[in-house]
Amino acid sequence: MALDVRARASAPIPLDIAFRVEPGELLALVGPSGSGKSTMLRTIAGLWTPTEARVMVNGETWLDTATGLDRAPHRRRVGIVVQSYALFPHMTALANVVSGMGHRPAREREEQARRLLALVHLDGLEERKPAELSGGQQQRVAVARALAREPAALLLDEPFSAVDRATRERLYDEIRALRAHLAMPTVLVTHDIAEARLLADRMVVIEHGRVVRSGETGTVLLDPAVMRSMGLREVSSILPAAIEAQEEDGLTRLATPAGPIWLPRVEGGTGDRVSVRVLAHEVIVALGRPEGLSALNALPATVREVTAGEGPGAVVSLDIGGCAMLARVTRRSARQLDLRPGTACFAVFKAMAVARGDIQPAKS
Repeated sequence: MALDVRARASAPIPLDIAFRVEPGELLALVGPSGSGKSTMLRTIAGLWTPTEARVMVNGETWLDTATGLDRAPHRRRVGIVVQSYALFPHMTALANVVSGMGHRPAREREEQARRLLALVHLDGLEERKPAELSGGQQQRVAVARALAREPAALLLDEPFSAVDRATRERLYDEIRALRAHLAMPTVLVTHDIAEARLLADRMVVIEHGRVVRSGETGTVLLDPAVMRSMGLREVSSILPAAIEAQEEDGLTRLATPAGPIWLPRVEGGTGDRVSVRVLAHEVIVALGRPEGLSALNALPATVREVTAGEGPGAVVSLDIGGCAMLARVTRRSARQLDLRPGTACFAVFKAMAVARGDIQPAKS
């Protein structure tokens, strides 16, 4: 049940984008405001028709401008979750979910709606109206209603932007757990790189209506060529690690492919695997193992590549025990240290430079 999308248009913005999402896969469309992300979701849902476009799901054509085929939105088996949730305020959570089940016999709807609400951890709240639910709970109702349509494709348009950071991180965990039950292709529109990293299997980075880069999330996040689209301060690396010990001073020692690192308390038991996001601007490159620094983490590395930016900066791609790590430095520093492919060095970063939300259970 793969989703294939291609769209071209000259207005309201120039657009030339194509991508494919496999069954059970979550693809993130990432880019600045006005880049065309939400326009692509509207094209899939049937809410906007580009000059040239084709949308197919599992071999079934929903839109083909070349032949004049354009299925109405209600005839496309698509589930949508938007940032405002768009719940019916006068209906209970249960009734909101039932409202998405027009395709099912009436006698089956309530039982299935209750199952979906239980799936998103809202058992016992079925009779509450949206005003009686928190933002995170409303978001879960919106997800359950989208799934109630038994969609061939699920579309998530900035679904977490209306809740606070703590709620958002809890919802990330729930979406990751929910994905085990989803067989359809899912497209997530977001401007939050951390969100895409945590949830997406693959990313498509869009700028000015065109694809800048696409591929597996970890690979795209390591590509300096997409920095301008992503925002320089968001450029980061993913370091695989495993918990080794919980130490008395509140730090956790973790094993990485290049040696131990220490971070503020990481929940879990010995041997639990995690992924650690390290922002490139937090990484210092040193030619020798540093002494007399407060930074606890210094990993031996080898320079893979140095990419100069448009301004005074440069991005250094490092090999850390077979893993890639990025460091943002000035071009002057790269020149003074004579950084070039093959240069042996150390990647240094503080324990406190890694936020709690940037440490996540490793994907299995």
